[in-house]
Amino acid sequence: MDTLSPRLRFGRKEEDVKLRKRKSQLYSKEDEAPIRTEVLRIAAFCVTFRVTNCFLVQSSFVPDEYWQSVEVAHHMVFNYGYLTWEWKEGIRSFSYPFIFAVIYKILHWLQCDSVHLVIWLPRLLQALVAAFADIKFFYLIRTLEDRETAKWTFFCHLCSWFTWFCCTRTLGNSVEATITCLALAYFPLATSKTHSSKKYLSLVALAIIFRPTALIVWLPLLIYHFWHDESKLRLVVHDYIPIGASAIVISTIIDCIFYGKWVLVQFNFLKINILDGIAGFYGTHPWHWYFTQGLLVIVGPHVPFFIHGCYLAFRRYRILLVAIIWTVAVYSFFPHKEFRFIYPVLPFCMIFCGVSMAHMREWRRAAACGLLGTNLFLALYTGLIHQRGTLDVMSHIRILCYNVSEPNVLFLMPCHSTPYYSHIHCPLKMRFLECPPDLGQAGYVNEADRFYYDPLLWLQTSFPHMRSRPTHLVLFDILEKDISAFLQDYVKTTDIFHTHFPEGKIGRRIFIYERHQKTGISQQ
Repeated sequence: MDTLSPRLRFGRKEEDVKLRKRKSQLYSKEDEAPIRTEVLRIAAFCVTFRVTNCFLVQSSFVPDEYWQSVEVAHHMVFNYGYLTWEWKEGIRSFSYPFIFAVIYKILHWLQCDSVHLVIWLPRLLQALVAAFADIKFFYLIRTLEDRETAKWTFFCHLCSWFTWFCCTRTLGNSVEATITCLALAYFPLATSKTHSSKKYLSLVALAIIFRPTALIVWLPLLIYHFWHDESKLRLVVHDYIPIGASAIVISTIIDCIFYGKWVLVQFNFLKINILDGIAGFYGTHPWHWYFTQGLLVIVGPHVPFFIHGCYLAFRRYRILLVAIIWTVAVYSFFPHKEFRFIYPVLPFCMIFCGVSMAHMREWRRAAACGLLGTNLFLALYTGLIHQRGTLDVMSHIRILCYNVSEPNVLFLMPCHSTPYYSHIHCPLKMRFLECPPDLGQAGYVNEADRFYYDPLLWLQTSFPHMRSRPTHLVLFDILEKDISAFLQDYVKTTDIFHTHFPEGKIGRRIFIYERHQKTGISQQ
């Protein structure tokens, strides 16, 4: 019996090995090939979709998409450009512009830094990252829900007009939303099969480096993870502390290199914008604005499905709903409010919308067509028509680099209305009306406010002699009448459409005036 026992044990072991091997071969032949094909198909579709998305967004949204990203990167690599007051006060991290600076440096080394590549490559990178986030989002929902619900959630996500409008822009909020979508794919939601603490925490840390307010969105989710984790001490010691400390160290090193001094950007950002209330300088809204306007606008035509989905999946995705409400509530305490600030919670909202669509039976096709049609109209209108003039005008300014001797351009518009050197890629002499906030100076009034108080007087005082005047003026149509006396020595050369909805100092059209040159007017 002693001699038979080893043989019997060996026989069973060999048989088990053979069974596992046969099972593995069967799985690879019958299951892996279709899965791989599906992944490739979804990936190809998402990449094609977002690249198309990128090229069909030709309008401007907010100044930060240029002045806090590609303009800074252009200055880092080509040694000319403009750094706004935030960079002088050390409240912005170089980590995000550094990504685009790498692209610019490679183009410079290859001597391929044409203006079109300088403009479009950063946006194409943003589009590819957004496509990757779309893929991860789809497969996350596949692990959480059945195939039908996953399909409709993905449909709602891709239909979102605001995601289309924002996700390919070189904007801090856009990359924050994209990273949030990626991190959610690895977050330990109930029934999730793709969760990884280290991966999602690393992505959250990256989002906070790029934009410190990302912590607002993730705070309830981090607390939820800590509360439900069985090994809390291990989570803190092995994940929270090492990842958080590494992120701070790496970010601080990058910022210290480019600032040339020791600086903790995340602290400065929170102190100046929130504790000192400087953000309110750029406009204030009532406390309920996000609940009555902001969230409704970014969710858009999905609102009825979002409300219905919250009713159906409240228990299952309670933590995501808490994160949405928490984020909107916290941002409501800040006086300065913008749609883009709550953009990172939009993927959470789309999960509820998908659950709603999957539960519909009778009117689902009609609802899907209505959702697609309304979002498509909003996406194309805001991407191709609304507020496109401030981008179009830069192509006309760019021509001055080659066709005019010693051009000197003055932008008589609200500060940062247009992109700057990142969109002409030429050391042209340009000036705009600056508007840094009051950082404690007694009786301070910024240049833009002084100009708009009496535009004609400001121009006559700033340029008393003809030789000192700019060769070209760029202005909105609503300013033309106020400075008509100053424009007598200029001729209008270009008339560009900007928006159907002029507001305040923003006009319907943009004019370019040229000094002492009588040419015809080109219209767009």
